[in-house]
Parts: sequence; C-alpha cells; structure tokens
Amino acid sequence: MSLTQVTVLGECVADAFPAGSPEPGGLTLRVLPGGGPANTAVALARLGTRTRFLGRISHDAFGSLFRAHFDASGVDLVTCVDAAEPSTLAVTTLDDAGRAGYSFHAEGSADWQWSATELTADRIGDAACLHTGSLALVRGPGAEHVEKLLAALPETVTVSIDPNVRAALVDPAVYRARMPHWCALADIVKLSDDDLEYIHPGEPAERVCDAWHAAGVRLVVVTRGPLGALVSVDGVRAQIPVLAAEVVDTVGAGDSFTAGLLHRLGSEGLLGGRLKALSLERAVEAAAFASRVAALTCSVAGANPPWARDLAAFNP
Repeated sequence: MSLTQVTVLGECVADAFPAGSPEPGGLTLRVLPGGGPANTAVALARLGTRTRFLGRISHDAFGSLFRAHFDASGVDLVTCVDAAEPSTLAVTTLDDAGRAGYSFHAEGSADWQWSATELTADRIGDAACLHTGSLALVRGPGAEHVEKLLAALPETVTVSIDPNVRAALVDPAVYRARMPHWCALADIVKLSDDDLEYIHPGEPAERVCDAWHAAGVRLVVVTRGPLGALVSVDGVRAQIPVLAAEVVDTVGAGDSFTAGLLHRLGSEGLLGGRLKALSLERAVEAAAFASRVAALTCSVAGANPPWARDLAAFNP
C-alpha cells in the first residue's frame, strides 16, 4: 500500500446506459457510478494509493450508489459534504468503436454548489497531491471556490488538473480562457487529444504544451487514443505507444490513465511538491504504467478500473 495520499476534488455522475432497444412505452436504463474525478479516485484506491474523495454527495438513490462504490473500492469519504441537492445524471451512448457520448442532466445538482465555508484547505487532509478538473473547475457557483482552494494550497502539495472538456454543458472558450491560469496553479496537466482540439482547435500539441509550460505547469500529458500519448516535461518530449487490448468501451479510460500516472509518480516519491525531481524518463515510465491501467479499463464495460492484482496478470 502506497503511503502517499492523493485527494481528488470534483463530481460524481450517475452514468445511465440504455439496456437494449426501446420498447413500446419505455426504455430501460442501467445506471453505473461515474464522473471523471470520482472515477479517478476509485482507480487510485484500487491501485493501492491512499485516496480521499472531496465532493458533495446527494442523499438521493444515486448518492447511495456512489457511497457504496467508493466504500467497496477503499476511498476515504470523511470530508465529503452530505448534500440536499440531487445527483448529476448523464445518459451515455456508445458508438461502434466504444467511444462514449453524454447527455447531461446537471442543472442545480449537488456537485457544483460549493460554498467558501464548505471548501476549506483542511478538507484535503495530509495529501501529497490534490487532483481536480472536469466540470468542477467550470460550473458555478462552486468553480470559483475550487480555484481559490488551489491558489491557497502550500507548495508541499502537488496540483494535478484534467480539464476533461464537456462541450455539451460548457462552451470550450471557457476552458481556453482559464487554461493559462490553471497552468499557473498546476504541476501536472493531463488531457485527451479531443480536449486539446476543443481548447486550441487546429494547433499542434507541441506548441500548446510549450505555451502551458511557459504559464507554469511542469508536466503535460496528452492521451491520443490509438496513437498512444505525448509526454512533455518543461518542453522536452517523448511519445509512448498504445497497448494492444480488446476494447469493450472507453468509458473512464482517461480517468484511469490519470490515476495510473499519479499512482506511479507517488510510488516513486515524486508527489508532494513542485515535481523538481521529475525527469522525462521518469515521466515516461509513469505514463507507460498509466497506459496499462487505461487499457484494462477499456477491456470491461463502464468505468470499472482495475485493481493492482489485475495489472499483475495483464499481458497485452
């Protein structure tokens, strides 16, 4: 078990998948626990990192589903807020390649209602790293308080951000405007090539990475699906290949990649500050491990990340 604690701040989302074809008068949905930050917290805990989830969890039926999922995976919920508002719901559809599309039902839901009195620095515990992103960084009124928390953290806490753009809910221009500020607050930015295209359409990834490094972030990782991933440390870059694995769907794959990256960095003693000891070689090793975690997640339905024991038996 890793001694490093990572606190993950953000939302839980009930992912509803159509179960079979519509029938006269109704459609059956299968609901699974999801949400980018929640998926990352679960994956981290299953890999063996001490993990705290900091979120606002509803008392509705979906909230009970989230709590049971976190408990079964070993995630610490001690500083979560018990919220009166409803949970966020996303109806999920899959294309022929297993890639997910989402229709969100999020207005007035619990995840975004942070107040200054609820979101205080003591809630992150003895974390060496705080990871956040996705809708938590852009949905008001809570987004403002999330940013203030990041700005108030001591330099002994590594800050990790995954923008995880949800263009159906938030104009990508919002992410584009906020990224320089987030890069000034963060030590790690991980995102997908789809996210990058939303934020900086048509721009080469290398040029964007350099701009973000100039803003302050040390490590940028861009996942590229079947093309692998780009790893950039202060402008020095490397590509890592994708692992061959049977793809059932890609739900939660990016979140599992983030968890694998943070878990490996933590196990190497690199979390807990400004990543001063991080080299490109060590970043590539962490990203290669993260690719294994993501590949296993793609091999099963839904956001169901692997346990550490599953990795030992995985031979792609």
